[in-house]
Amino acid sequence: MLVAIEFIVSRRAWGGRSGHNRALLLAICPLPLIPSRRVRAPATTLNSPVFTSLIPVILFIAIGFYVGRRGWIRAASVKDLANLVFMVLTPALLFRTMSTVHIQDLNFGPVGIYFVAFGIVYAATLALQGFNTLGAARALANTFSNTLMIGVPLVGLVFGDAGLVTLFTLISVHSLILLTAATVVFELAAAREHAGQAGGTQQPMWRTVLQAMRNGIVHPVPLPIIAGLLFAQTGLVVPQVLDKPLLLLGQALGPIALLLVGVTLAFTKVGHQFKAALRIALVKCVVHPVVLAALGWALGLSGLPLAVMIVAASLPVGANVFLFSQRYRVAEEEVTASVAVSTALGLVTMPVVILAVTRWVVG
Repeated sequence: MLVAIEFIVSRRAWGGRSGHNRALLLAICPLPLIPSRRVRAPATTLNSPVFTSLIPVILFIAIGFYVGRRGWIRAASVKDLANLVFMVLTPALLFRTMSTVHIQDLNFGPVGIYFVAFGIVYAATLALQGFNTLGAARALANTFSNTLMIGVPLVGLVFGDAGLVTLFTLISVHSLILLTAATVVFELAAAREHAGQAGGTQQPMWRTVLQAMRNGIVHPVPLPIIAGLLFAQTGLVVPQVLDKPLLLLGQALGPIALLLVGVTLAFTKVGHQFKAALRIALVKCVVHPVVLAALGWALGLSGLPLAVMIVAASLPVGANVFLFSQRYRVAEEEVTASVAVSTALGLVTMPVVILAVTRWVVG
C-alpha cells in the first residue's frame, strides 16, 4: 500500500494538477514522512556547517601542495610569502577583530586550561626524554600549535567571529608564555649539557628570560591584538576609510596562509625522520587535545570557548619550534619533518576533533 501510494505520488500527483491531487491524497491518507524522508540525510552530511567549513581548508592546502610540486612557486619565495602573511595580512585581521572587543567580555578560563594541558604534556615529554635540549625540542613540538597559519582560517570558518575572539585571546599570550617557558628550559638544559666544558661564555639567565619576553611581546602577532584591545576601550570606531582596507587584507589571510601551508609541504623532505616525526605528530594532534578535553570534562566545562581551545590543541606543530631547534642545533631535521607530518595527519584528525566538539562540547 505504501509503495503504491509513493509510486502514484512520484509519477502523477506532483505533476500536472499537483495542488488538487496533493490535497486529495493527503485527505485520504496523510503521509508527511514521504517527502521529508528523501531530503533529511543530505542535510546532515555534506551540507553540514562543519563539512562546508573544512572542505575549503583541505582544498586550499591541496592546491598549494600542487602549485609547489609543479614549481609555479619556487622554494626561495616561500619565506617572502610567509613575511607577507605575518607582517601585513595577520596584523590587519588581528587589529580589526579585536578593535571592537571589550576586555570584560574576554573569557580567560579556557585559556588557562589550555596552558595546564600544555604543562602536562610538556612535563611528561621531558620526564620520558630526559632534561636535555633534545627532550626540550620534542616537548615543544608536542605542545606548540600552528594557531596562526591554520588555526585562524579554520576557527574562522567553523566558529565565526566569536570563535576568532576566543582564539585571539589565546594567541595574545600563546607565544609570550610558551616561548618564554621554552627558552628557560632550553637554556637550563643547554647549561647542564655544557657544564664543565672549557671555553665559551653564557649569557646570564635573567637576561635570556627578559629577551624572550620582549620577543614574545614585540612581535607582529601580539602587538596588533594589544593595540586593537586598547583601541576598543576608547569607545571609538575605526573609520570606514581604514576599516575597509583592513577588512580586505584580513579576508586574504585565510586563503593565502593555507596555500602557503601546502606549498611548504611540497618542499619539505621527511626521509628517514618519518617515524620520529610521526610520534610527535600523534602526540600533538591526538594526545594534546584529548588531555585538554579531559581537563574540561573533569571541571564540568562546555561551550564555544572550550571547543575552540580543544581545536587549537589539535592543530599541527607550529613553525616556531623549528626556530628553537635551529638556534640550539638539536633535532633540526626531526622537527622539520614533524611540522610536515603533523600537518598531513591533521587533515584527518582535525575534522574528527571538530565534529566531536560541535556535537558534545558546543551542542
